[in-house]
Amino acid sequence: MSTKERISEELLLEEEVVKQNEIILYNDDVNTFEYVIDMLINTCEHTPEQAEQCSIIVHYKGKCTVKTGEYDDLKPRCSKLLQAGLSAEIV
Repeated sequence: MSTKERISEELLLEEEVVKQNEIILYNDDVNTFEYVIDMLINTCEHTPEQAEQCSIIVHYKGKCTVKTGEYDDLKPRCSKLLQAGLSAEIV
């Protein structure tokens, strides 16, 4: 096995160990696009364009992954979205 193959294999193993969670935002009939966009900008650190795209996906598809990362980073963000009246969960 060459050095290059061994390094590639080690990187693949490291990627499997780091578990990435996602915040999924669900559609509702209560909140406006503007409100959802503002919450995504403030809570998930989206750019206005990212937040708008996510809100459109949520509206038409019913749900969208709005943030990916480690659970400890996502937990307070998801809690903030829930406290703001949005429907979200960490998976």
